[in-house]
This record gives sequence, C-alpha cells and structure tokens, in this order.
Amino acid sequence: MTRICFLTSADMMKDRPGAREDWFEFDLEFGALSKACEAAGISLEACIWDQDFDASVYDGFMVGTVWDYPPKLDLFLKTLDRLNAIAPVWNSPSLVRWNIEKTYLREMEAAGAPSIPTLWADKADASAIAQGFERFGGDRIVVKPLVGGGAWRQALIKKGEPLPSADDLPLGACLIQPFLPGVPAEGEYSMIFFGDRFSHALNKRPKSGDYRVQSLYGATEMVWTPGEDELALARKVLSTAREITGEEAFLYARVDMVRGLEGELVLMELEIIEPYLYPEQGPDLGQVFVKALKDKLG
Repeated sequence: MTRICFLTSADMMKDRPGAREDWFEFDLEFGALSKACEAAGISLEACIWDQDFDASVYDGFMVGTVWDYPPKLDLFLKTLDRLNAIAPVWNSPSLVRWNIEKTYLREMEAAGAPSIPTLWADKADASAIAQGFERFGGDRIVVKPLVGGGAWRQALIKKGEPLPSADDLPLGACLIQPFLPGVPAEGEYSMIFFGDRFSHALNKRPKSGDYRVQSLYGATEMVWTPGEDELALARKVLSTAREITGEEAFLYARVDMVRGLEGELVLMELEIIEPYLYPEQGPDLGQVFVKALKDKLG
C-alpha cells in the first residue's frame, strides 16, 4: 500500500500540552483526507514535523497543518529539504520558499494579479506606519509580518492611537496595507483547488467588531458558490503563480480574495504552503484531493 505522511504540528494534537484552541481543524481535515485515501488504497498517516519519525517508509509527504513553524522557520525549511531527498514533498520545498514570504504578492501584482496596495517596510516602527497612513490615507491600516499565518503578529492600527506593543507587531520586515472595509462587511472568499480541479469555496466572516477571519477569533464559515467570473479570476491567479514558479500543478491551493477599495475582488493570499482546507464546506474534498494526489504519484 502507498503510504503518504501528512505533516502537522504538535500543538494541533488535542491530547498534547499546549494544544491550540483550533486543534479540531486538524481532526476535521485529516479525517476527511485520510478516509478518502483509504478508500483509494492509500494510507495517509499523520506525523509531527519537528519530532523523530521513520521517514523512509513513506512514498511522499504532504505539508499539512504545520502551524507552529514561523518561529522555527530555518528548522522547518531544512526538514522539508531532508524529507524531499527521501520522497517527494507537496507542495515542494521550492514552492514553500517562494510562498512563505509575502513578498510573493509583489511578484503576483507585477504579473497582473488583482492586488491590495502595499507598502513594504524593513520594520514596523513609527516611521513606517506614518508613511503607510500618508500613502493610503484613511484612518486605519493593517501591518503584517512577511512570514506568518493565522493573523500571527498582525495588527490593526488606528491613526492617532498609540502603537501596539512590540510583542504584537512583526519582528522584522513587514507589509503595510490599507484597512479594507469590505472585510468586516462581507468577509473573505476562499476557493480551494487540488491540481487543476476546483473543489469548493466558502465565505469566512469575522465576528462583529473584528476583521480577522480565523476561527480562533470567532469567525464563522459558510458555503459560497462562486460565479464564472470569480472562478475564472481564481484560476488566473493560479496560472500566474505557475508561470512565475515554473510549477506545472500544485497538489493543493487556496485562493483567498477580498473586496478591494474600488469594489472589485483582489488577492489577499495564495495559500500553497499549509492552508486549512475547510472540509465542512467541501463534502467532496477528499475525492478531489485523491485524484490530484494520484496525479502526483504517477
């Protein structure tokens, strides 16, 4: 039987000390994928990425819910390289390196992807933040680290108010963007693909008074059916990323879009490292995933 390792982090295990509040997302995602794999004669097995396990028994490695990697970035990348020398890692270490720093958004914008205006700064200090307000106008901006996820060290800053503490701001280089009123008003739209196959889509709504769309912050998700134009826009984002990276197909990809300042959909993130795949909104997710996985296995 083909054996595939699903890489996760220790804090996604509900019975481990320090488990995250959203540990259940691992259970939901892995449960849906492993069940579909089993039906196809594939064993999908979870392994904690930074703990010892026998990698030699696997025919491939899927980067899954490895959500504790930002503070351990160097170890994470070296681990993926080590595993990739044993069997293929999906998505590949080269794709991870390209996607892991949000500077990839600059390349996507240059290639024509619909984008959010962005100021790139070496540090989230008072000078950079003042420059952000000057460039974008308005009374609110959002500051994000170049490497991170789940709103880690991300901050919403209001003009004239004291800056957040250093522990709540990016550690180093960052990007600064205007606050988009469309996010609290209608949330974020996510379209999920496996290979070239569209799986499902959803709308993530922040809780009242917030703008973050992760379940950790009380956000909710609902099924969303994209129109032909919206689906075509997501496919254009994917094809642009493939052209930039030279990759024929991604095992998985999540295209996150929000309403821009002019009312159009723009790219928030292209998640091809370790996105949550929202199985609750995609009942056929497992079957679509298995088809893409078999394509990778050849």
